[in-house]
Amino acid sequence: MYFIILHNIALARLPRPCHDIPVASTPDEDQKLAAELGHFKQLRKVAGMLAFLHDNGCDRDKAGNRELHFDDYVLLVLLWMFNPALDSMRALQRAADLEQVCKNLNVKRFSLGSFSESCRQFEPSMLKGVVEQLAGEMRPTARGELFKRLPGIVELVDGTLLKTLRTVVEAMWLPGSDGKEAHRTHAWKLHLNFDVDRHVPASWELTDARGEGKSHERSVLRKRLAADHTYVMDRNYAEFTLFNDIHRIGSGYVCRLRDNAAYEVLEDRPLSPADVKAGVLGDQVVRMGDGSKPAARPDHPMRLVRVKTTPHEKRGRVGGGTAGPGSDGVLRIATNLPDVPAEVIAFCYGYRWTLEVFIRFLKQVLGCRHLLSTRREGIEIQIYAAVICCMMVNILTGRKPDKWMVTLMGLYLGGWASDADVLRELNKPDNTGIKLRAKAELWKKLGVK
Repeated sequence: MYFIILHNIALARLPRPCHDIPVASTPDEDQKLAAELGHFKQLRKVAGMLAFLHDNGCDRDKAGNRELHFDDYVLLVLLWMFNPALDSMRALQRAADLEQVCKNLNVKRFSLGSFSESCRQFEPSMLKGVVEQLAGEMRPTARGELFKRLPGIVELVDGTLLKTLRTVVEAMWLPGSDGKEAHRTHAWKLHLNFDVDRHVPASWELTDARGEGKSHERSVLRKRLAADHTYVMDRNYAEFTLFNDIHRIGSGYVCRLRDNAAYEVLEDRPLSPADVKAGVLGDQVVRMGDGSKPAARPDHPMRLVRVKTTPHEKRGRVGGGTAGPGSDGVLRIATNLPDVPAEVIAFCYGYRWTLEVFIRFLKQVLGCRHLLSTRREGIEIQIYAAVICCMMVNILTGRKPDKWMVTLMGLYLGGWASDADVLRELNKPDNTGIKLRAKAELWKKLGVK
């Protein structure tokens, strides 16, 4: 689905928006929609949103001969991101010299040096205006019954490394807290707040990969806290002062604790049949932080929901190191939401895996594993472009892509799939949940857990 935006940019062939619940279309409607595939409406809309970037970074251009402007740069990144045939900057350079690309995008062939150098002159944060404009047009997806019981905006929080190896001098030799080059790293770290309702990042920040001081996950999240949110976090974010900050501004948190977390049980809350069915082992009001300094202790009532899971040993990582600590078979989830059922807390934390899937999609499908630029500004622009495309797809279709849709778009761009094939796929109802439930019932009948 994400490759549809490539057609907007490269071939100006646009599929119609789908409703939240896809319905079959009539032959007359399909014929009308197929005729609209050649229109430039959405392309002009995107280009219009980027037009205000044109003069940014031209302060040094006293002669007025700059040809690669900020809006041109972003459009070229979009072209590269959604074209499976473009796998490098040099391929993008050659594509920019094609007659149809020049005509539709109003860009020219660029030099590799100009593309590499120009991003340093641009201000990536200006793309926030485009993101905010698109956010106002996005339609939230329907919440599931369990998510409806959670207050405010639900955001999944995590980070991922963007490895840049030897080429980023700034990232390789970062000064330590004592001012010396004591901390060496070969990557940037992308911190994401993922909006569950819209299925796109609500906010993000790029830092060095040390995981210390200002680049620590908790420090980065603390700067982005807002009221009326529910933050779902893994155990790296477990810190009482962070919990206090979230509670103080009127938001909620659902965070896994480490297996060796110490606490005192103040109250055992009864479990409902739905809680037991969801694997909840206990729902308790607890007191924690007795061994911490008074200023670092929780200043509000805390719940601890214990959920059964599959135990596993500490696992190794390919290439050395470990993939994380082991598990004793019990998830300990802390929250400050007193009225939310324990089964919802358990489901909410399990749903955090959606962010891991999106990060994989961001890197593998949107191409952010390969960085067109290894400069901070270039990486930020590339991430902004990926977020903008995610939001555009939400506005146009309201559907999430899968591997087959990406394959279909590749066949469509290659001329092997027709407009009718794409429209038929767009109108196909999503029965994934029904099929999964049917499969689970079948296994249950066979006695397999």
